[in-house]
Amino acid sequence: MTPGGTAAFHTLGCKLNFSESSTIAKQLVDAGYARVSIDDAPDVVVINTCSVTEQADAKCRNAVRRAMASNPQAFVAVIGCYAQLKPKDIAAIKGVDLVLGAEEKFNILDHLDSLQKREHGIIEVGEIKEVKAFVPGFSSGDRTRTFLKVQDGCDYFCAFCTIPLARGRSRSATINETLIQAQKAATSGAKEIVLTGVNIGDFGKAHGESFLELIQALDRDIAIDRFRISSIEPNLLSNDIIDFVASSQRFQPHFHIPLQSGSDAILQAMRRRYRTDLYRERIEHIRKQIPTASIGVDVITGFPGETEERFEETRAFLLDLPISYLHVFTYSERAKTTALRIEDVVPIPVRKERTRSLRALSLKKQRAHFEQFVGTERPVLFEESMEEGIRFGYTPEYVRVGIPAECAEPNSIQTTSLQQIRAEGYIHGLPVLALAL
Repeated sequence: MTPGGTAAFHTLGCKLNFSESSTIAKQLVDAGYARVSIDDAPDVVVINTCSVTEQADAKCRNAVRRAMASNPQAFVAVIGCYAQLKPKDIAAIKGVDLVLGAEEKFNILDHLDSLQKREHGIIEVGEIKEVKAFVPGFSSGDRTRTFLKVQDGCDYFCAFCTIPLARGRSRSATINETLIQAQKAATSGAKEIVLTGVNIGDFGKAHGESFLELIQALDRDIAIDRFRISSIEPNLLSNDIIDFVASSQRFQPHFHIPLQSGSDAILQAMRRRYRTDLYRERIEHIRKQIPTASIGVDVITGFPGETEERFEETRAFLLDLPISYLHVFTYSERAKTTALRIEDVVPIPVRKERTRSLRALSLKKQRAHFEQFVGTERPVLFEESMEEGIRFGYTPEYVRVGIPAECAEPNSIQTTSLQQIRAEGYIHGLPVLALAL
């Protein structure tokens, strides 16, 4: 078999992975491959893995099995965070032909000179400390929004996290270089650019630039309807950034700010770079500047040393905060992380019960966030996604809205009357123009 057949991508994990999959897919398309679905018997399958959840190994294996079921002769390459961390484990999976590390994945074409199936997977994974290049890109699979990679890697080394071991040190391009990529993303047809990375607030420090300067330049120079900031660390989310978003017509009033714990003792053990007083100050400043903004929060339950009292500290802190929703993660042990040295391990059933408790709290917070918009009219960016004749989209404040599918074209922004909260987690609406007829 010679290069130039069909190629499929299967991406696991974060928005950054989707951006990078698109970058690598473009390389293959430019080299003559036709991009197809993993279920269309592709000649090459690239599986982009994640290491954040405890199901990383199972999800990787399932993806390999799916590729082999589609085409037993498919050449399977595995890339991404899990590939960097556990290359030998992945190479031993039946059907895997090639494992590429954090830097090598962007040179995948160099490794596709022969697409013959191999008895054992070949490993091309370098030392993560040697990874210094920043490879830009943006996702291209969704017409409605595109994920623009503005930063990679992390210097923080939190006690629970393997990302610095999988992606290396923090790095980014310059503002001018990023604007070039943003312009390409803006002309791809999407109406929203989501800024993504591992630690995006760290943007530009090697070049004497800042994340605030980046978003100011994007707002000034790139013509697109919407920008949205993905997850940003609370200690890097300055009041100046909040004030700028409040004043911008195109940066959406939506912040996702990792907390991880509402106990200062646990935050210290996690090696986080802030405490609850700073976090509260950030939330209060957002509410002062943008009262209806969406504020999402990441929380980890069951970190070692999280006693019942410390968990209740977290729950009380979250209950009191004027936030919009939670992403709740159950702590799971990760090889090579410093959290493994901490005693007082929380039993897994207790971790899961705490996760259920906070997810129930999240539903209450989300409903309260939605309630303030019922009876109002908001611009909604509608997507391709449909369920039972309902097309879905999002307001600037990240409220999910569903309307009869025939009332909205995909990738269109329509002023919509928000009418009733549905149990499925969205607000039913109707186009204002339809109501006027």
